[in-house]
Amino acid sequence: MKTEMTEKIKAVLVGVHPQGGEEECSRQLAELARLLDTAGGECFATLTQMRPSPDNRTCIGSGKLEELKELCAANGIELAVFDTELSPAQIRNIEDALGEVRVLDRSMLILDIFAYHATSAEGKLQVELAQLQYTAPRLVGKGTAMSRLGGGIGTRGPGESKLEIDRRRLKEKEQILKEQLSELERTRLTMRAARDRSGVMKVAIVGYTNAGKSTLLNRMTGAGILAEDKLFATLDPTTRKFSLPSGMEILLTDTVGFIRKLPHHLIKAFKSTLDEAVYSDILMILVDASDPEAGEHLAVTEQLLSELGASEKPTLYVLNKCDKADESLMRPAVSHGDRDRVVSVSALTGEGMDELCAALEELARLGKKKIKLLIPNSDHAAVAALYRSAEVHSVDYGNEGTTVVATVDDKMFGMMKKYLVD
Repeated sequence: MKTEMTEKIKAVLVGVHPQGGEEECSRQLAELARLLDTAGGECFATLTQMRPSPDNRTCIGSGKLEELKELCAANGIELAVFDTELSPAQIRNIEDALGEVRVLDRSMLILDIFAYHATSAEGKLQVELAQLQYTAPRLVGKGTAMSRLGGGIGTRGPGESKLEIDRRRLKEKEQILKEQLSELERTRLTMRAARDRSGVMKVAIVGYTNAGKSTLLNRMTGAGILAEDKLFATLDPTTRKFSLPSGMEILLTDTVGFIRKLPHHLIKAFKSTLDEAVYSDILMILVDASDPEAGEHLAVTEQLLSELGASEKPTLYVLNKCDKADESLMRPAVSHGDRDRVVSVSALTGEGMDELCAALEELARLGKKKIKLLIPNSDHAAVAALYRSAEVHSVDYGNEGTTVVATVDDKMFGMMKKYLVD
């Protein structure tokens, strides 16, 4: 069980924006502050600078850098977090200018949160690989080189013995991690193939981080997984069975949350986790309807799903936290076509769950057909599979075999085609 830090580390958040980008910069820094809070820190102040592009050497100009140095020195600030991705040289130059202040960028902060929340073997390996590929080259400055002995935000993860490996051995270590992940990926693919053979429909719950995905899965299945009001509280996917009103069973999977400016290397490192959305039959996109930026969060989610190649699946849009918001304001933003459905729920109170289940049932029936089968008496497994994964209307046991009338999806139809009765 992870414990919360007793003393929060104070940090200054730094943003750079072009002319006219003040509002967007403000939103991004507000989200960065929430990320910092999730990592166990607190925002002491924000510092922004308007310029056409970040300075190649120090991201912000020399005058603004001096202002940041004075702010940190006067208030005992130990950490500066930049919303812009920094190069190793920029981090070194900024740290040299600031003295005893550690410097992180947005990606490094997200990686730190992932390191804290990873619980499965695969999740931990994915975090370690991403940190080696992205963070290790940036851990420079103030003579500490790659040391993580200092502790605190930006220092969690693989641990000092692994991250203090000589740079000449990093590629070797990276290769070992990739091989370990490949082995776990093979195991995941075997499990996924077994699910495919079962014919059980798979539904992936996706959406912006902190939209309430874990709370919804807990509400529907009693999964008992961690559900906190923090960003990236869930990192490892959780799959549970759920019975629809007709008795048909489906598989619900809670996935890692999306976020704006999600680093590309993180998408690659967590490909096997994000593939839960790619290999699902139905997407259930959860939106926090109470968030003023819900529309933008939905756009980020749909963009990432498109990049993953999962945007054309039958989709159910779920406007969550309807007990806190006028979710009707969100409906025009999510009505993209006849195949899409929109329902309003409160995963916390249970409001709207009947409508949600009915909509899932309707989507689950897409592409299904009613068939009549004659199954040999020796093949009891086929009858059991129908009861698990199809809607069985009637069963008649006879001398020649078992006659079954059922509504099946395409997968189950393929499995049962040899038993078809004209």
